[in-house]
Amino acid sequence: MIHPLAYVHPDAELGENVTVEPFAYIAGKVTVGDGCWIGPNAVVNDGAILGKECKIFSGAVIAGIPQDLKFRGEETTAVIGDRTMIRECATVNRGTAAKGTTVVGSDTLIMAYAHVGHDCVVGNHCILANNVSLAGEVELDDWAILGGHTAIHQFCRVGKHAMTSGGTMVGKDIPPFIKVAHNPASYVGVNSIGLRRRGFTGEQINEIMDICRIMFQNGYSYGKACRILEEQMPDSDARREMLTFFAGSKRGAIKPYQARTKDQDEE
Repeated sequence: MIHPLAYVHPDAELGENVTVEPFAYIAGKVTVGDGCWIGPNAVVNDGAILGKECKIFSGAVIAGIPQDLKFRGEETTAVIGDRTMIRECATVNRGTAAKGTTVVGSDTLIMAYAHVGHDCVVGNHCILANNVSLAGEVELDDWAILGGHTAIHQFCRVGKHAMTSGGTMVGKDIPPFIKVAHNPASYVGVNSIGLRRRGFTGEQINEIMDICRIMFQNGYSYGKACRILEEQMPDSDARREMLTFFAGSKRGAIKPYQARTKDQDEE
């Protein structure tokens, strides 16, 4: 159902059973999947591609022009997965020439006033609480949860099942499975409650705790901690996830539990 007070460009592609409420705006180079709901005063700009059963609430802006001075008007996209909910006044900018697209996965919740910058990649089942800000080209792996007012520097990555406390300032990569807080961000524990809710067994969680003691609590540099994991811990999905994350980290990881390391002069 398209309300007569909404504006939908004739070139926009709308699926079946789409609802567009009064005063919503949908531009021409837009695809809206089946069963989506576009709320009053929501704006869906050129380049937006929405999956099925998305909900876009009042004042939200999808595929806004990137807030990047290098942007020259190139045709880019903002892709939203299935069943994702974008709440009031949240913004998802489209990509730039750097990647060409901004991606938000399926079953993700972006709360009110949050911002997803250009060329970000947000995974599935993520939660961005109120006023979260992602700078350009940030990556969030599946099941990441960011507490309210978390701000993440450009090019940073957040690993699977990681969680930040409200107000956390993130300037480095956040490895998987952990909780992070403070300014600058540092390790404060394993996200054990979140892991249990997602079906991890007690044995798996205990293994992750052992991994995190080596990585973040025993005072080793990250280089030495990774070598200890490789040499002493049995192979597992969690061990591989942690090692792969550190091997691919471009900005370096957030601070461990202890600020000083036993072997900081070795690296």
